[in-house]
Amino acid sequence: MKKNIGNTLALYPTPLVVVGAMVNGKPNWLLVGHLGIMGHDHVMVSLAKAHYTNQGIMESKKLSINIVDEALLAKADRSGCISGSKEDKSELFDLMLADGGVPMITDAPVTMECSVEDVYETKGFDNFICTIDNTYAEENVLTEGGKLDYRTLKPILFEMPTYEYLKTGDVIGKCMSLGK
Repeated sequence: MKKNIGNTLALYPTPLVVVGAMVNGKPNWLLVGHLGIMGHDHVMVSLAKAHYTNQGIMESKKLSINIVDEALLAKADRSGCISGSKEDKSELFDLMLADGGVPMITDAPVTMECSVEDVYETKGFDNFICTIDNTYAEENVLTEGGKLDYRTLKPILFEMPTYEYLKTGDVIGKCMSLGK
């Protein structure tokens, strides 16, 4: 018998990312654990309305999604501990600007440059519906065929109920082959 635990969100863990955006003319960074896939070329980034970063995204309609690996974890965590409204986070990471002016973390193994198509508001949250304009990846996290290799990339996962970071695990099987 299963126990009803209410309307608990049970889809964690999720990849941990740092979102980059220009806010008041400066790069700003925010640790994000609420994001999702919306097809093959769209993602959704959900940010509490109180975040300083939201105003920059609303203004520019641009953001970057920087995947966090273990080497970036301490700085990424710091980006979530402080608000850009209280402390300048522009120099927290080495950065480069995409052609569209979006700040991207130089040391992130994978970065997606995104354009905001729409904003869907829910109670307390701005949900940015984004088109992926470009994805940049370090060559060492790509297969010979040019696809992302998550066994090499090893993104950090975020688990909400316990607020813990997890390492990705081992491959346990090939999709669409275990049920044959």
